Amino acid sequence: MEQVINEESIEKKWKNPMYKPFIAKVVVNMGIGSSGEKLVKAMKVLESITGQKPVECRAKKTIRDFGIRKREPIGCKVTLRGEAARKFLEKALDAVEKTLNPDSFDHHGNISFGIREHIDIPETKYDPELGVFGMDVCVSFERPGYRVSRRKRRKSRIPKKQRVTKEEAILILKREFNVKFGERKKRW
Repeated sequence: MEQVINEESIEKKWKNPMYKPFIAKVVVNMGIGSSGEKLVKAMKVLESITGQKPVECRAKKTIRDFGIRKREPIGCKVTLRGEAARKFLEKALDAVEKTLNPDSFDHHGNISFGIREHIDIPETKYDPELGVFGMDVCVSFERPGYRVSRRKRRKSRIPKKQRVTKEEAILILKREFNVKFGERKKRW
């Protein structure tokens, strides 16, 4: 089911440079579920794919059934910004055949999607010593001026008219990355 987007009103809004959204960051997350050798291998895979050193993610609480202790490293993530984020996003969208589900957006125009196997990403070779890992990709969109909500002095809220909408994020992905929106075909 194709979603109806009023492109003319969005284009009119984007004539003002302070309203044109951009990709603020791309976060690539791998949840491994255990520490040790498997986590080290996942960190190597993530570093080779993104070109940036990953950070360990630790468990927030103990879960005895899964054998996880509080503050035990169980995953890793990388935050990409600028041109590195754009290049990785292009490769990640190729891995999912440039098709995304419109239900993957939140109310502020951010989108998350998963990649089942890292070897689906173009220019990635399978290494039998490392294995195969899946990952989540989260893309955040912002407009110029969003910094006022994060700065240290004189923090301020972002007004509703300044927030990025789902329709604007869809339009950006369609125009800049040729993404189609609809249900993705299941591989298995």
